[in-house]
Amino acid sequence: MTELVVRASGASAVRTAIGAPDEPPRTPAQVQLLMRVPRPVPGVLSFPECSLRASRGGTVLLTVATARLSLGFAELRPLMFRPVPVDPPLQALFASAVSHLLGAAEDLDPHGVRPYLTGLAELVLRSALRTELDRADALATRRREAVEYIRVHLADPALTAERIADALFISRRRLYQLFDDGDGVSGRIRQLRIDRARELLSDPAHASRGVGEISRQCGFANAAHFSRTFRKATGKSPSDYRDSLLNGWVKSTEDTS
Repeated sequence: MTELVVRASGASAVRTAIGAPDEPPRTPAQVQLLMRVPRPVPGVLSFPECSLRASRGGTVLLTVATARLSLGFAELRPLMFRPVPVDPPLQALFASAVSHLLGAAEDLDPHGVRPYLTGLAELVLRSALRTELDRADALATRRREAVEYIRVHLADPALTAERIADALFISRRRLYQLFDDGDGVSGRIRQLRIDRARELLSDPAHASRGVGEISRQCGFANAAHFSRTFRKATGKSPSDYRDSLLNGWVKSTEDTS
């Protein structure tokens, strides 16, 4: 699938686009759209507020003044500085528009070409942004479904990525993509198990339950593995963690009585 890259010049623009917390928002003067298209008509059209360049190799660079776009620079953040897949119909429209425009450039009025280029950039940006936001929303929904399945089956030590993928009717590769922003599927399972263990160990209603029983409720194969994993995540053994919290709870209860 063809990919679009949207970029802007200047270090401050890059930092703003990636959401650097210590960088005040700054709008760059220009936004560039870079896309490869099949068999373009090579050529150059250049104006103060926009330009179009197409190489024989198929690379097309469309540059427009940010002020000419109805989209704000912050709205374009999901597209900035990374390859974004472009659906074939949009790629075909862009390729056709560029080739026809460059092929007829000598016969076209420059004052008419300028808004055409800006409008083409606006069309591509809005279409790509809508697709990307829809894709991100679909990914978020799928991720929530996967996390909910994990929560429901946490007590099962045989819970695996393959089982989760089968339950959601997706491939394991697709499942891994849903969790590619952290420790992966196994890391999310482990973290949710630790979170549940924290809840159980800190709850006075479960104070009579042994560490081994709690480890089984959280899906750990044995108490030793549970203790090692819990200590690595919290810096304390399950027993020490429970004692520190429950002793504090008892003390606060006595102080208020």
